[in-house]
Amino acid sequence: MNRPPVTRWTVDHLDELAVDPVLLDAVARETPGRVALQYGEGDAWLVGRYADVTKVTSDARFGRAALRQRNVTRLAPNPIPLHDAVGLADPPEHTRLRRSASRAFTARRIDRLRPRAEKLAGRLLDGMEQAGAPADLLAHLYTPFALHGMSELMGIPEPDRAQVAEWTGQIITSAALPEECERAKREIGEYLGSLVEQRMAEPQDDLLSHLVAGEQAGELNRSELVAFAVLMQISGMNAVRFNSATMGYILLTRPELWQRLLAEPELLPQAVEELLRWLPHRNATGQARIATEDVELGGVLVKAGEAVHSSYLAANRDPAVFDRPHELDFDRHPNPHLAFGHGPHYCVGAAFARMETQVMLRALLDRFPRLRLAVPASEIRWRKGELIRGPGELPVAW
Repeated sequence: MNRPPVTRWTVDHLDELAVDPVLLDAVARETPGRVALQYGEGDAWLVGRYADVTKVTSDARFGRAALRQRNVTRLAPNPIPLHDAVGLADPPEHTRLRRSASRAFTARRIDRLRPRAEKLAGRLLDGMEQAGAPADLLAHLYTPFALHGMSELMGIPEPDRAQVAEWTGQIITSAALPEECERAKREIGEYLGSLVEQRMAEPQDDLLSHLVAGEQAGELNRSELVAFAVLMQISGMNAVRFNSATMGYILLTRPELWQRLLAEPELLPQAVEELLRWLPHRNATGQARIATEDVELGGVLVKAGEAVHSSYLAANRDPAVFDRPHELDFDRHPNPHLAFGHGPHYCVGAAFARMETQVMLRALLDRFPRLRLAVPASEIRWRKGELIRGPGELPVAW
C-alpha cells in the first residue's frame, strides 16, 4: 500500500485534560500513520492501537539500542537518557542492566517504604495546614513529596535535592536549549557519580547501593550505573509529581468522584489504576524503536532501519480493549492499562510509583475531606512546552 502522508506533530496548544488529536487519530486509524516532531531528523511511524503498541514494545524485532547512533524525530531537544542508559538497551543487555535495580523494588521493600512515605505526607500536610488556605498543593505536597521520596530511595542527601530538582527540570522541558539540556545531564551524571564513589566505601540501604552491588557483581559497569541512576531519578520524581497533581485536579473538578472515594475508601487502589489509564500523562511519546528487519505491523510493512513511535496514552483509549474508553470509570475491571509501559521496558519502579500515588491521595482524603479548589477551574495554570503534562499550580482551600 502507499505510505501515508507525514503529520507535522506539534503539541504546544493542548488544553488541560485534552487528549492530543494526533493520538486520537493514531488509535482510530486502521493502519499506522507517520509523524515528524520538532527535533531530530526525518519522520517515523506512529502506532496507537493497543494491539500494535504491545507488539512494538514486546517484539524483539523492534529495538532501542540503535537509537544510540540515530537522531530520530522527537519532542525533546536532546534524547533524555544518557548514552549508556537502560532505556537505550535491548535484551539480553537490558535484562542484565535491570537486574540490580529490580532488587530495590521488591514487594517486601515497597511495603517497608510505605510507612515512611505516609509520615512524609503527614508532615507536608501539617505544614500546609499551618500555612492556611488558600495553599498550593504543588508547592506543599506533590513537589516536595516526589522530590524527597525518590531522592531518599536513591540516596541523595537532603541538602542536595533542590539542585537535583533543578537539573531534572532543565532536562524534561522541551523549551530548553539543547546545550542547556546536555549540560544538566552531564552535571547530574557527575553528581550521582560522586555519590556512587561514596557508596563504594560505605554502602547504605538505598538504590545507589543496590546498583553499586550490581557493578561489583559484574551486572553493569560504572557508566551504565550512572546512566541508570540519572534516568530513574528523572522519571521517578517527575512522573509521580505531575501525574498526582493531575489526579488531584480531576477529583477536585469532579466532586462526585471525590465523594465516592470518601464513602468507599477500599476503592482507592482501583481508582488510582483508572486515573493512571485515563489521564494524559505526557506530550507526544517516549523513546522510539528501530525495526531490525522488515516487519508487518498493523497492515503496513515497516522496513528494517525505520523508526516507530508507540503511544501508551493512545492505547489506553482503544475501544477494542476498554469499553467506553473516554469515560473515567472507577468500577472498570479488569484494567490492563499501559501507563507504566509494556514489555522489557516496563517501568522498574511501577510498584513504588503506585505506592506513592496512593499514599498522597489517601492522606488528602483523610486530612481534608472538604478539600476544594480555591479558584475557578478555568484559572488554573497548566504547564506548557513540557514533556510531562499537568497543572503548574493547584490552589486549594478546606
